[in-house]
Amino acid sequence: MTDFRQQFIRFAIENQVLRFGEFVTKAGRKTPYFFNTGLFNDGDSLRQLGQFYAKAILESGLQFDILFGPAYKGIPLVAAIAIALSDSGCNIPFAFNRKEAKDHGEGGDIVGAPLAGRVLIVDDVISAGTSVRESVDIIRANAATPCGVFIALDRQERGLGTLSAVQEVAENYGVPVYSIASLEILIDYLQRQPSMAQNLVEIQRYQREYGIVA
Repeated sequence: MTDFRQQFIRFAIENQVLRFGEFVTKAGRKTPYFFNTGLFNDGDSLRQLGQFYAKAILESGLQFDILFGPAYKGIPLVAAIAIALSDSGCNIPFAFNRKEAKDHGEGGDIVGAPLAGRVLIVDDVISAGTSVRESVDIIRANAATPCGVFIALDRQERGLGTLSAVQEVAENYGVPVYSIASLEILIDYLQRQPSMAQNLVEIQRYQREYGIVA
C-alpha cells in the first residue's frame, strides 16, 4: 500500500474530519465513523488535502485534460488540487459550476476554463451519486467527455443492492472511480494503532453488515 494513503487517514483523524462514535447515514444506518471534508476549513489543511489528491491522481496514471469540481464542496477542492498538481509540474486547467446560471457578465453556469476534451470530476465522497450525475450531464452538454471521478474516501458499503455507490457510478456512467483512501485502508490503519482497538472492532462489525463483497 502506498504510504501516503495511510498518512491521509492520520491527517483526517488529526483534523477531526474523520471521527469515531455513533452517527446515522443518509440511508438511516448507524455507522461508527463519520467523514466530512468540509471540516478541512483553513488554508493549511486545504493545501495538504490538495496535495493528497494530487499524489493519488498522479499515481493513478489517468489521462485527462481538465479538472471539474461540482458545486459546492467541489469548488475549493478543484482549486486546491490544481495548485498541488502545478507544484508537481503538471499544470492543468480547472472549472466548476454555479448552482444557478448567471444571466449577466460572462453568463452561463460554468466558471473557469472551458470544458473540453477529457474531464476528471473531483468530489469528496459519493453517497447517492447525485453530484456525479449532474456533473456528467454538464460535461456532456458542453461536448466534453467525463473520463473519471476522484474522491477522498470510498466507504465501500452497499447501496440499495449489492453494489456500492461508487460501483454504481462506475457502472452507470462507464467511468472509473478512484479514491485517496477507502474503508479497507482505514481498517488497515486502525490495525496498526493499539489505542484504537475498539474503533477497529466497531468498524469491522459495520463492514460485515454493510460492506460490499470483494
